Amino acid sequence: MRGSQPAGPVYTAGLVTWPQRACGCPGGGARGAGGAAALKFPPCVQCWPPGVGAAHCPPGPAPPRAACLVYSAPPQAPRHVVSHAAGTRDCAGTRDCAAPPSQPPTPCTTASRTGDPCGDCCKTMKKEVCSVAFLKAVFAEFLATLIFVFFGLGSALKWPSALPSVLQISLAFGLAIGTMAQALGPVSGGHMNPAITLALLVGNQISLLRAVFYVVAQLVGAIAGAAILYGLAPYNARGNLAVNALNNNTTAGQAVVAEMILTFQLALCVFSSTDSRRTSPVGSPALSIGLSVTLGHLVGIYFTGCSMNPARSFGPSVIMNRFSSAHWVFWVGPIVGAAVAAIIYFYLLFPHSLSLSDRAAILKGTYEPDEDWEESQEERKKTMELTAH
Repeated sequence: MRGSQPAGPVYTAGLVTWPQRACGCPGGGARGAGGAAALKFPPCVQCWPPGVGAAHCPPGPAPPRAACLVYSAPPQAPRHVVSHAAGTRDCAGTRDCAAPPSQPPTPCTTASRTGDPCGDCCKTMKKEVCSVAFLKAVFAEFLATLIFVFFGLGSALKWPSALPSVLQISLAFGLAIGTMAQALGPVSGGHMNPAITLALLVGNQISLLRAVFYVVAQLVGAIAGAAILYGLAPYNARGNLAVNALNNNTTAGQAVVAEMILTFQLALCVFSSTDSRRTSPVGSPALSIGLSVTLGHLVGIYFTGCSMNPARSFGPSVIMNRFSSAHWVFWVGPIVGAAVAAIIYFYLLFPHSLSLSDRAAILKGTYEPDEDWEESQEERKKTMELTAH
């Protein structure tokens, strides 16, 4: 209206008086100034100031641009999703948006105003991919996987002076993963494992684009780590560069189940030790994950050499050009095992109370959490300190 705008929603019984022009909404009625006959519509519920959302009026005379628009229901509470901007005019900015009474109102979107078919969601996704923080995270996954594979495979080299033991290999892999999780985990989350990344995607914890970039970075990092080790290791100690294979007459079916179980326990450890919702002290997540990897190797080496990580199996296979007929085992087993762990943890044991729109926004990379991450981490730290005392 031409005067000052109301501070909040104005509830009306069904009629709203407009200066000079009348506009009837699908959910309410209005009459013109001067006591003119009211336009017959179902009762209106609220009148909100312009700029809150798009007005949805049937074809007919439109109110002045500065007029207060009538809504059939109040706008929803603020969401945690980066939504499309909606104005009081149509997509071209020339008239008020209209929707037939039989259809739900469709707000104008930035996409239709600007002509961009992607809209704000695609723009936000592009911002995520092109941001410095995202590029740092992808590089951190590459670097962490490179170092993890280098030290893990290096512990399994067959030196003539001293052949490696199962305990030595297990500790080396566990220490390597724990060290990298501690060092680079704050940058990217410290996945270093396509199975863990895809499991977090299944658990609706990361966006699709982030998962794709992470997996590519991990595979490239594994190849780079195996290549560096291949170039540094003497020929008589290089052997097959610890390429995973079926051992001790293990069948492909047995190997798949073994890899599923080994990766299942690793994924559960990762999810629980890094869950920010936990208020009880969890100790060091990096140490817990490292011990979980060590545990898996102590058992899994006798079956398959213990993969639990498709990147760890893929890197040396590419460098040595040794892809056995059972190479699929080291992809299917870990990925399925980690995915099952994600379903059990995130949907059965500790589900998130998120709406479908929020879950879709997480996959798109447009989700905005309702509480500050630093504040939640500070509260968690205080809880751990109080419990320790």
